[in-house]
Amino acid sequence: MATYNRREFLDTLSKGCASMGVTSLLSGITNMGLLNAAAAANAPVYNQNDYKALICIYMRGGNDSFNMLVPRGISEYTQYANTRSGLAIQQAELLPINPSNVTDRLFGLHPELPDIQNLFENGNAAFIANIGTLIRPTTLTTYNDREYLPIGLYSHNDQEMLWQTCVPQSRVQLGWGGRMADILHANNANQNISMNIALDGINTFQRGNIVDGYTIESADTGSVVINGSDQNNFYENLKRQSLDNLLDVNYQNILKQAYSGAVVGAKNNSLEFSAAITNAPAINTVFPNTDIGKRLQMVAKTISARDNLNVSRQTFFAAQEGFDNHRAYGDHSTRMTEFNDAVKAMYDALVEMGMENQVTIFTMSDFGRKLVFNGQGSDHGWGGNATIIGGAVDGQKIYGEYPELYLGNSLDTGGGRIIPTTSCDEYFAELALWFGAATSDLDQIFPNINNFWTPTADNGPIGFMV
Repeated sequence: MATYNRREFLDTLSKGCASMGVTSLLSGITNMGLLNAAAAANAPVYNQNDYKALICIYMRGGNDSFNMLVPRGISEYTQYANTRSGLAIQQAELLPINPSNVTDRLFGLHPELPDIQNLFENGNAAFIANIGTLIRPTTLTTYNDREYLPIGLYSHNDQEMLWQTCVPQSRVQLGWGGRMADILHANNANQNISMNIALDGINTFQRGNIVDGYTIESADTGSVVINGSDQNNFYENLKRQSLDNLLDVNYQNILKQAYSGAVVGAKNNSLEFSAAITNAPAINTVFPNTDIGKRLQMVAKTISARDNLNVSRQTFFAAQEGFDNHRAYGDHSTRMTEFNDAVKAMYDALVEMGMENQVTIFTMSDFGRKLVFNGQGSDHGWGGNATIIGGAVDGQKIYGEYPELYLGNSLDTGGGRIIPTTSCDEYFAELALWFGAATSDLDQIFPNINNFWTPTADNGPIGFMV
């Protein structure tokens, strides 16, 4: 049987598709299953000693991240305070940080982030300034000319989707985590449990052509099972057998065979997952009794069960709710406290397991918010700031270009809605490279990456991973 590398496979496949009159199969991001299957066949093989995980904390609603990372130098703070007025944090309350790569400006963190401050100062956390969804680099001129703008700009539903898909010119249903897993999932010895684990609900980020997210709960063993199906009596065995027969579809069409190896919905995966968690080494770290705290505690349990699950790569998606602060702006401080406490516990648990260098935590949100005060809170914006935490992070640094915060600056589209200067593609491509994706695979995972970065073998697009 002939063997092909990925590029040879694509060339052969496209010629074959042309003869069948279905070249459009290769044109859409939603039809990349065969391409990713080809890439997976050529992907490097990892072992469990090379375990890596990505934990996405999704700050749902649009985190006001210019109140998370704040300028505290006299002139910059004055700009910030004048613009933000009723939203501004008092200068004396900011927690000072000392980024090693910034010498001309002073910064501080929200007063409810003392543990994030410690992680940053110890080199285990970093920030990416003014990041957002972009199709290509954008200026105020191109914005006003409506050139290459993301669809549904300032819309919750659209921007949440675009952060998770990295295809801001189109409403697609496949996320970059799913497309990455399509390529890498075969490296997990156990194919019964998806590489992508979702806490308390499905998401777009982890949805791929071949791999989908495996949803778990944040309580007990996390496993979601059919009522009674964990029993071994005659009727429950019959129930499971009937379900298996319904799911046991034989795919005959050659194009559908690429999808028949899907790792989701595998037989007995709920029971297998529950047993793995039950028998995993216990974690002594105490997590806060909040929704995000409980979700990250279950992530920690799952990482502790990695040997039982026989996996070397995992992604986790844990949403933190409550960031749409048009009103009751004090809620943002509560969200900051919850984030700080949950991340501190998660990092402590990783240290307890000796996994802090093999797991990276990163944030997403719908968008940053407008700089101006609406009288009660803040409205929808565009660019914002993201946080990365982990032992593999080149920390104590602020990456990207932190913008001027006065109204009418060169990035202000109106009312303090800031045009991003770093794209989601660059942010996530760097995480994907650390996770194990090949440079040659990036254009399949991030269709717009070449608009922002020419891939090289030397370093990532931003440089925050070591």
